[in-house]
Parts: sequence; C-alpha cells; structure tokens
Amino acid sequence: MNTSTTPTPVSKSVQVWLLAGVLMVFLQVVIGGVTRLSDSGLSITEWKPIQGAIPPLNEAEWTVAFDKYKVAAKKQFEALHADMTLGEFKFIFFWEYFHRLWARLIAVVFLVPFLWFLLKKQLPGWLVKGLGIVVGLAMLEAVFGWIMVKSGLNNDNRTWVSAYKLAIHLSIGTAVFGYLFWTWKRASQPGTSDSHFVSLRKLGWWTAVALCIQIVFGGLMAGMRAGLIHPHFPVFVEWERFQQVLTAGSVGTEQMLDYEPQQSIKAVVQLLHRGMAWVVTLLTVLLFIKIIKRETSAQLKMGGNMLMGMLVVQFLLGVMTIINCIGRVPITWGAIHQAGALVLLAVLLHVKYQFSKS
Repeated sequence: MNTSTTPTPVSKSVQVWLLAGVLMVFLQVVIGGVTRLSDSGLSITEWKPIQGAIPPLNEAEWTVAFDKYKVAAKKQFEALHADMTLGEFKFIFFWEYFHRLWARLIAVVFLVPFLWFLLKKQLPGWLVKGLGIVVGLAMLEAVFGWIMVKSGLNNDNRTWVSAYKLAIHLSIGTAVFGYLFWTWKRASQPGTSDSHFVSLRKLGWWTAVALCIQIVFGGLMAGMRAGLIHPHFPVFVEWERFQQVLTAGSVGTEQMLDYEPQQSIKAVVQLLHRGMAWVVTLLTVLLFIKIIKRETSAQLKMGGNMLMGMLVVQFLLGVMTIINCIGRVPITWGAIHQAGALVLLAVLLHVKYQFSKS
C-alpha cells in the first residue's frame, strides 16, 4: 500500500465510489432540511440503530408509535399538532425515518466497497487516512443527531429541538460533505496547473470560512424559524414601519426592531444571516475578479464562472425563502436554499483546490 502523504492517482472505480458518497451525503443534508422544516424530527422517539431500520408494519404498531410521540413530544404535539390524525403522523414519521434510513444506507455503501478496495490494495495511504477522518466525522454526526432529537423530547418548554444543537448537527454534516468532496478532488485530480497562484489562497480560504459561518447561521435560522420575524426584502423590516421611521427623522434600532423580548434573538439571527450573505457575496466577487484577471487554466476559469453563477442563484433562493416565510417557513424554498448552499460550497472548494498547494 502506498503510504505517501501526497495525492496519487487512484482507480476510476474508487473515484466513482467517492463521488457517489459525496452525492449521498449531499442528499442526506437536504433530507435533513426537509425533516426539520416539516416538524418531523421528533416523530421517532427512540434511537435504535439496528432495530429502528424496520418501521411500523401494521395499524397497531403505528398507533403505538403515535402514542409514544404524543407523550415524548407532548409540547410539540399540543402546540402544533393537537388535531393530527394517524395518517398525518405517518407523513412526519416518513421524513424522520427516511433521514435515518438514508444514513444507514450511506454506511453500507461506504463500508462494503471500502473493505473491498482495501483488500485489493487500491487505496493509497493518504486516502485511507482521509477516509478515516470522514468516518470519524460521520459517527460524530450520528451521535449528535440523537443528542439533538433528545433536546426536544420530554421537554415541556420546547416545540422543536434546540436550534443551537441543530446548528451544530448541520455544521458537522457540512464538514462531512466538504471533507469528502475535497478527498474526492484529491483522488480525481492529483495535480493542478494553477497552484502557483499563492495570492489567491488566502482569499479563497476566507471566502470558504465566511460561507461555512453563513451555513451555520442558516441552521440557526431554520431551528428558530427566524425567517418568520421579518419576511421582507430588501429592507429588514416592514416597508410601512421603515417609512414611518424615516418620516419621524430617526432611524433608531429600537424603532426599527420593535419586538417582543423573546423574539429578539430571532431578529438578531436573521440580521446576522443577512449580513453574512453580503460578506460572502463581496468575498466571492473579489475572488472571481482576481481569477479572471490572471492567465489561469480553462478549468479554473470555468470554475470561477460557475462560482459566480451559483452565488447569484443562491442569493435569489435566499430572497425567495425569506419573502415566503408568511406564517410558516416554506419547506420547498427552504430545502432548495439549503441544497444551494452545499452546491455553492462544492463549487468554491473546486475553485480553491485549483490553486491550493500540491
């Protein structure tokens, strides 16, 4: 087995396997977003990694599962689903079950080929180490997923899981996706012709950090339903209130952001998410400008164009999500917006890889 710490070519079958893993993790994060936005996360009240692979199979078992939900997630049931039927419970159960089942499927798709490729000595040492990190992150993600769910069970003060634990869960999932994508890039593209652009590395790094922070803020937005506070764009508050403040000759924060005390943190989170969106936009545009001003490879130029295109798409998805947060966070827009964040991250990592050190 090659124990080199530098990227070395791997077989096409290994590359396809790694790419399949990237796509499966991507879908898992998106499914998790739908699970969260549809209030499905507390529908399964037990963590049974093996036995839990089998859902209720008859009406009696469904009734037992529904009764457990009513007790363990009493606050959510009474506040949000007091008139829920068994059929409606099956819907939210499906998304949480699908989320957990997909995680199990990822484990199988990852582990079986890994052992096969390892046996056939098709995995260089650097790749084995990288995949070990991916496995460690994935295990941490699974454990913290249950910790997150537990935060909303048997808690008379919560109608959802803890937004902070949800944001951590999303952060770990994003780390798994990003690290596995980077590992696939190293396997499929061992070297680049743009690694001499040292000046681009620091800007690429800060852009990636800003985007990851933005994704964390997005997790807090979803966990707190903070989009419901002010579903307006481009101003942060209702246009009528904004006009009143201007007419009064004052733009004091206390006038523009007049909330119930318990809503203040949600307003701050939305403000941070919107503000960081502009930071990510500025850094991405600067990176794009620096790329097109240099004589780079066609691959890097295409990556730069893709980055700008995806930035525009993701910004518009964010706008559509926020302005449709009327009474309820829109599941479709919210899920697509979250998916867009991962696509933007993948494109950014692709671009950053082109001028990274060998």
